[in-house]
Parts: sequence; structure tokens; C-alpha cells
Amino acid sequence: MANTKQKEKTLVIVESPAKSKTIGKILGSDYIIQASMGHVRDLASKGLGFDIENNFKPTFEIIPEKKKVITELNKIAKTVDKIYLASDPDREGEAIAWHVKECLKFPEDKIFRIVFNEITPHAIKEAVANYHQIDMLKVEAQKTRQILDKLVGFKISPILWEKMKNYKLSAGRVQSVALKMICEREDEIEAFKPVEYWSIEALLSKSNTEFSAELSRVIKNNKDEKLELHSEKEVQEVLEKLKDAKYLVSKITPRQTQRKPQAPFITSTLQREASSKLGYGVSKTMQIAQKLYEGIDLGDGSVGLITYMRTDSTRISDDARDMAKEYIIKNYGEKYYPDKPNVYAKKKQNTQDAHEAIRPSYVDKTPESIKKYLTSEQYKLYKLIWERFMASQMTNAEVKNLTVDINANEYIFKMGSSKIIFDGFTKVYSDTQDIVSQKFPDLKVNDELELKKLNPEQHFTQPPSRFSEASLVKQLEEYGIGRPSTYAPIITKIQQRNYVEKIDNKALKPTPLGRAVCKQLVEHFVKIMDYKFTAQMETSLDNIAEDKQNSIEFLKDFWMPFSKTLDEAQKNMKRVDVETDKVCPNCGRKMVVKLSRFGRQFLACSGYPECKTALPMDGDNKQSEAVEDEATDKKCEKCGSDMVIKTGPYGKYYQCLNEKCKKRFSIVESSGVKCPECQKANRDGELVKRKSRYGTFFWGCSKYPECTFALWAEPNGEKCPECGSLLVKKYLKRGNKIACSNKNCKYSRDMEE
Repeated sequence: MANTKQKEKTLVIVESPAKSKTIGKILGSDYIIQASMGHVRDLASKGLGFDIENNFKPTFEIIPEKKKVITELNKIAKTVDKIYLASDPDREGEAIAWHVKECLKFPEDKIFRIVFNEITPHAIKEAVANYHQIDMLKVEAQKTRQILDKLVGFKISPILWEKMKNYKLSAGRVQSVALKMICEREDEIEAFKPVEYWSIEALLSKSNTEFSAELSRVIKNNKDEKLELHSEKEVQEVLEKLKDAKYLVSKITPRQTQRKPQAPFITSTLQREASSKLGYGVSKTMQIAQKLYEGIDLGDGSVGLITYMRTDSTRISDDARDMAKEYIIKNYGEKYYPDKPNVYAKKKQNTQDAHEAIRPSYVDKTPESIKKYLTSEQYKLYKLIWERFMASQMTNAEVKNLTVDINANEYIFKMGSSKIIFDGFTKVYSDTQDIVSQKFPDLKVNDELELKKLNPEQHFTQPPSRFSEASLVKQLEEYGIGRPSTYAPIITKIQQRNYVEKIDNKALKPTPLGRAVCKQLVEHFVKIMDYKFTAQMETSLDNIAEDKQNSIEFLKDFWMPFSKTLDEAQKNMKRVDVETDKVCPNCGRKMVVKLSRFGRQFLACSGYPECKTALPMDGDNKQSEAVEDEATDKKCEKCGSDMVIKTGPYGKYYQCLNEKCKKRFSIVESSGVKCPECQKANRDGELVKRKSRYGTFFWGCSKYPECTFALWAEPNGEKCPECGSLLVKKYLKRGNKIACSNKNCKYSRDMEE
């Protein structure tokens, strides 16, 4: 009898249902593809989640809503021989893979990591053939980032709560620096003093063709100098001297230049271009790109259309270069492909260069050929990525420039024209330097031109522009702050915290609250708010991932001076009210932001107690413009599609992006504390945040109406040492306390964190 070997069964765990469909189509029935829905564990909710005194040793716990996912994965694991973890190819993805592995009841020597930059048959099969162990250095770097960020946020935020009388405030290692950039720009705008200047344009003619030239220079003492006009009086003096002047062509300078194509997109340049050309916010761009990466159904199954979209590298693979070359020569001709392939160097020293640039996975899947399968937004972004990549591999455009000097007495007017004589890469992709040039007749030196009119015009210098989301990303990148995966969350967070608002749905302006918080942080946490120091911490995290620096030593070096800064801030930071632009309708004083006993913000007169006027926060200032959807990693329980956070009249909620599904459900904030009544009855209820019919918040059992247990204050997870009831957090004018929820028990203590 023949000895037949049974085929191995393999479980591949990815992060999303869309990704699982695409990979499942490629690998076939021998593999079980299961989505783990991203993060499954986080630092313990009680306290900091790590022990500072014990070398910052972290304690992780399964996120409550992911317990079912872990149970399902372990159930499937019993039926397979091998497990591959296929989360995203970055540090965060490596940490996700490790956390999933730690939750699996499966032999560790049979759990492997696979990494790919694009979801194509070649890339997936190559990843499976070259499986390896989880890179624990990357995991260590990601854990260090988590600990570092929590140290900053959880230690500074309570000081802000106390000093600014608002427990909804928070500080963050990178978000606070981004806020500082926006506040500094606003300070520049407010301090800006416009300077007057004038221009003079001459409308000239020859052979019945009219054209214009601008006054540029003046000849003084036989020297050609730049002319600057700062008053109407100076302009009148020039016009007087030009009254009877002859306008003669004095110099014609032809010049031929080449325009090089731009590099293929990295995360930051994609976000900027999508903002300027498509009007998409940073989060929206990444949300659409994620879908294109994970896979779109093109009629015969799901196909990944672009490479991984969180990258700071302009490098492309040899296969991608060869595919582009073949397509360009076949569709545009050999003259459109350079003699040597275009190579784009690293932009900055701190570039990680871990992944390829953002490019199409299949160059033959042109935007037009698959347009019917894409939404309007997906098509526009895919078209941008496809065209930018193809153009980056093409020849330079050749441009003929002509500059003409026209003398009028001692003054020189200039005009110029540009004409593309070979389109090169611009045949595919028009960048922001599109040439717009006026036409004028053939001119020769000493030609006399007819003056039709002189047009003087007054101007004033303009203040610097406020940051848009895209220009803020550029600034963060230039300073070396943040990484491709963090830009969108940073910008979303400072808006969610009401530190920054969007003006005209584009410009980022700090709110009075944001400026007040920034002022406190800049004054008392100088190092944390320093751009170079923040950038150096990012470099240190990269060094930990590359085994060039020890994570514990790095955290100790940070914590020792930081803890002293915290003590000094607690002692020296003054209590302040956040002043607003709104004026009290009764006495004319400024209104300030206050917090009610139920945790709701309202406006109060700064003249209290003389004037006791109070107004709701929205009042007359309620924003009418739509709030941009927030991207999430949550998937629809009904159809598996992506979900976003929308804002309605009653607050925020999740909604499915699938037009045929559109399932929505409210956002439940869990305390992570078990319901004491349910524990007695052997149920698994926990205390979640709820809203009463009067608009106030309380903490009630998730098993309601089966269980009606409720608290008016947030539980902290501890039990009272005197009576055994749950302890709760109380935010009082006389100081924040941890107190017993039992009204008959008097136990309380000061809140430390």
C-alpha cells in the first residue's frame, strides 16, 4: 500500500476581512484566512499598565471587544498544523502579530511571520515561501513607543486637569508638538505687520499684438539694480520719468531646460497631493488608500491595487521598474523611457526606507480600465497614484524659455515665455508647475515697441498661511517628528480634543482652549515641546528597532529628568481659566470655559461671582459645516466592510461604508470594570458609559435591563478597603479624589494620577 502524506493545513491571520478575501483568492483552499481585526491587546487599563520601578515592565490585557475574536482564532487553531501572522509590514504590524501570538494556545515553534509590500500572487507566495520568526526588536521598539507616550500623556494630563479645571484635557508626546506648530503660526499671523509695495506693468504692442512686461530693475551709476517701490510718491516719480521714454528691446536670452519627474509617492507626499488636487483630508486619504491596498472586487474576486501606503521610501523593486519600462515603451514609445532608469535618493537621514514607494501593484490595470469597479473617491486616488508612478519612470520634459529685457530710459522691464518642446513625463502626469505663458511676436534687439498703457498697482505683503492638514504633515516630516503611520492620528487627535478647528474646511486654527493648553505646556515642559528633542526620540525608537540602543536605558534616561519636571510643574503651574472670544451678554466681560459637576463644558462669565451668566458651549457658535468622518480599524459585524466614526446631533457613532449595508451603532465607552451585581449572579456584565434622558452621563451595567446596577461617577476598578464597595473618581473644586461609591462610607483619598 502506497504511503500518502497528508497535506498540511495552514491558518493565515490578517488584520481585516477585505485583506483576507484578497489573500484567500491568491492562496486557495489549502489555507484558512482569518481576520484578527487588528489590535487584540493593550496595556492594562488599571494605572499606567507598566511598572516604572521594575524596568518599565508592561502588563498587557485582551481588549474586551476582542475576546470573541481570540476565542474564534483558538478554535480554528486546533484544526491546523501551522499559523502565519500576516499583519502590516511596519513596527505596529509586527507588534500586532506578537500580541496575537501571545493570545494563541498553539506551539510557538509553529507560529511564523510573513511580510509583503503588495497583495499580489507573486508577493504573497514569496512571503509564504520565506516565512520567519517575529522581529522582537521591532516589537520592543513599538512597546517602548507605547510606554513613552503613556508616560507623557498620563503624567502631564492630570496636572492640566487640576490647573485648568477641565478633566477632558490631554497632552501627548507628538500631538502637543503639532499643536505648538499651529499655535506658533497663529502667533506669527497676529504679529504680522503688512508692508506696502507697488508694481508697474507696461502694456506694449508690436505688429498689432499686445503683451505685457513688468518693471523690474533700474540703472544707477552704470549699475543694474533691483527696483523696489514702497509708496505712491515713489511710483509717481518713476511714471514721470517714463512719460516720454522709448521702449527698446535691449536683450533676448533663449534658454533650454529640462523638467524632471517627481519621485513616486510616499505617505506624506500622497497626503499633500490628495489635499491640493482632490481636497481630501489626511485621514480620508489614508482610509481610501487602505481599501485600495487590501483589495477591490474587480468582478472575478478581490485584487490589491496598490502597495503598502505607510512608507517614507521612494525606492521601487526591480520587478516594478521592469513592468513600468515595458508599459511605457509599448504605450508611449521608446523616447519616453530614459536611457538609464530614474533613481530617487533618500530625502532625509532619518528615512527608514523599510518599504517601497506607493505604486500600483499592476501597471496594466489602468485607472480607466477598472473605473467601473471603483467608487468615485477610489478612482480619483488610484488615478493619482498610478499616474505619479508611471511619470516617475519616464523621461524629462524639455522646455524652451525666452527672457526679454526692454529698456525705457534708465528702467528695465522684463517679460518671458516658456514652451514645452517635448512633453516627456507630462504626457501622463501634470504636476503643479504647469506652464502658462503669454504669446508675443518675434522680437529682435533694438526693436522699438509701442506703449499702450502703464498700470501701477498697490500691494501689501501677506502674513504666513495657516497650516492645512497636508502642510502640517510636511512640517512634521521636515522636523523628523512622527512617522508615516502616525501623521493621520496626530492630526485627528488635536481636532477631536477641540484644540484645533478647521476654517473654511481647510485651514487649521488653534482654539482658545488649544492656545491655553499649549502655553502651559511650553512654559512648564520645555523639553517635551522642543522639536529637536521630539525628533531625537523618534530616532531613538528607530535605533531600538535596529538593535543600536537599549529600550530600558532609553526609558530610564527619559524618565529621571521628566519626573523632576512633573514635580516642578505641579508646584509652579498656575490655575487658569480658558478665555474665549465670546462676550458676556449681561456685563460685557469675556466668557471662560468651565466644567459642570456632570463633566459637561459650558461658558461662564469671567466676572463671577458678581455676574453669574452661563451659556451652553455651542450657543450661537454652533458649527454648521460638516464634520469630517474619522477613519477606524473597526469592521462591520454584518458585512465585514470598513467602518468610520460619524458625528450626528446626538454625538458620535460607527457607520458601515458599504452602501448596501450602512449598519450603524453607538460608540460604547467601557470602564473595564466588572459589574459587582453580575459577578454575584455569575454573569459577565461590565460598567459602560451611558447617557440619561436628562443629558447627563453615568456608568451602568452592559447587561441592562437584566441588570440595573449604576454609578454616577467613573469606577477606577478598585474596591474600598473599608466596606468593599467600588471606588470611583470624583472631580471636585477642592481637588480630585478617589472615593467610595457607598454613600454610607466616608473613605476617600487624593487622586494621584
